[in-house]
Amino acid sequence: MAMPERFDPLYDFDGVWTTGLADRYLPPRDLPDARFECVDGRLVMTPAEAGANSFGEAKLIRLLGPAAEAANLYVYGQVNLTFNPRSWIQPDITVLHTVPKTDDEDRWVPVRYCTMAVEFVAPASRQQDFLDKPRRCAEAGVPYFMRVEIVRRLRHVSVELFSLDDWSAYATVAKAQGGRRLRADVPFPIDFDPGELLP
Repeated sequence: MAMPERFDPLYDFDGVWTTGLADRYLPPRDLPDARFECVDGRLVMTPAEAGANSFGEAKLIRLLGPAAEAANLYVYGQVNLTFNPRSWIQPDITVLHTVPKTDDEDRWVPVRYCTMAVEFVAPASRQQDFLDKPRRCAEAGVPYFMRVEIVRRLRHVSVELFSLDDWSAYATVAKAQGGRRLRADVPFPIDFDPGELLP
């Protein structure tokens, strides 16, 4: 008699993942630090962020926090920004205009609460960070999107801020590289040198 195959949720639920299944089965014990996002029921797994990105994320939260709070906005780190029960992303930083009201919303933050998603480009998810995530956020009506790219070995940092245009696509509001200041009035006053995001 053949032995039954071992149950593997990453394989067995491919194409049918939901927030409910994720609550029950993610993260797997053997991949505790991986990032799990989902597109139409299919998981997208990437490794934990590189150290330079992690430092930059923490620094950017401190830089954006005071002005965001003064505008009655809330700066979060990584959350499950949820488009529907079968699709979510985990922005590196998420600026919300509404605080989640329930434990379920706190775990699966509705995209309608989001003012700005911030992505730090990672080699393992470059296409997602440049194309897929901005497109999905724009289609969902997230008003602003910020992309940060750090090349540690070159001591290079670039930041670009986008806002939704009349065609539900993102248009550049401001951009700067290390050594020059990124300045914008939306979604709250922003003024910093991207070089400050380097350790």
